[in-house]
Amino acid sequence: MSCCRLETERLLLRPLEASDISRLVPLIGDYEVAKNLSRVPYPYSEDQAREFLEKAALERARGESYAFAATLKTDGVLIGGCGVHLKDDGMFEIGYWLGKPYWGRGYASEAARRLAGFAFAELKAPVLKARYFHDNPASGHVLKKLGAVPAGV
Repeated sequence: MSCCRLETERLLLRPLEASDISRLVPLIGDYEVAKNLSRVPYPYSEDQAREFLEKAALERARGESYAFAATLKTDGVLIGGCGVHLKDDGMFEIGYWLGKPYWGRGYASEAARRLAGFAFAELKAPVLKARYFHDNPASGHVLKKLGAVPAGV
């Protein structure tokens, strides 16, 4: 399975590494970012980042979850993250986030589109789930561009 490195026009999605922690913590630890993430505590510490990396590696090895660092292809700078996770109901759910300096540039749509392609092609997901908070319409817009429809429709 080609799960370790996914590319888009402008991004490289790769597993998070310990060397990402110093950049990850301030980006995801920004309240404006963290408040829109269901599984990220605020404030966010380096210890929590290390725990997440360890858990992500175990879940990837078991085929339960694939967390990726979203980095710029031009210089390798970490700008956010995304992932696809197997839920208790047997369905996969995708999620994504970007550091505030990278909002509004289409990176979330680019990462989410590639992540969805990975889930369908490599994980053989028949359908994907995704959620967003009502006060984060930009995330809803990303999902709409992917062709997502509200559950039950």
